[in-house]
Amino acid sequence: MRLPTPLHVLNEGLAFLLELAALAALAWWGWAFPDATVLRVLLAVAAPASAATLWGLFAAPRARFPVPLPAVLAVKALVFGAATLALYALDRPAWAVAFAAVAVVNTALATADRGAAMHRGRAGAGSADPDHHGVPGVRRAARVRPSPRRSRRTDVRWRG
Repeated sequence: MRLPTPLHVLNEGLAFLLELAALAALAWWGWAFPDATVLRVLLAVAAPASAATLWGLFAAPRARFPVPLPAVLAVKALVFGAATLALYALDRPAWAVAFAAVAVVNTALATADRGAAMHRGRAGAGSADPDHHGVPGVRRAARVRPSPRRSRRTDVRWRG
């Protein structure tokens, strides 16, 4: 199912807000921990930092380590699930249920939208193009090769 462009943009914006809300919920949970202040500060910083690092490495659009879709969904489930549990632990069960429901619907729509775009790209006329990503209208950037003049400059050595 391919979302119309305005809904696609809205869904992507909502996804970003959900990611920020997950980090905020984890920080709130860490700060509300009923122990020493040092541990509270540590948890309030470490919990969202860990989630953000995990997300950035594997689930972000420009992830450091591109992984297959099931792995991306697993990371999203882990982060959103942790945020849901954090809200529940903060005695906010209604917020936890609402957050989880919106996260599931948003992720399902984004996954279906991405799958439709990939499917259309493979079936389209441009799919034989090696620079084609599988998404209509999206092409890889051309490889920039250094000019011969520039490469000669790097070969110049100091003679002293």
